Amino acid sequence: MVYDELRKLAAANLAREKAGHTLQATSLVHEAYLRLVKEPRPPSAGIESKHWNGRGHFFAAAAEAMRRILVESAR
Repeated sequence: MVYDELRKLAAANLAREKAGHTLQATSLVHEAYLRLVKEPRPPSAGIESKHWNGRGHFFAAAAEAMRRILVESAR
């Protein structure tokens, strides 16, 4: 169920991009997932581990990860 919602979110993000984009919704979901579940770094790195406060928080984090991936891809 989560995967289907992430694919819909990815498709919506891609629909707002210019035509001819090389990323597909599936690859965007997979890349975002890898970023979301990446092993937490030590506190000395200045980056907090990822903890979600519910479903909405998780999907907001996924949407942000997808946007960042699209920005990096555009660069």
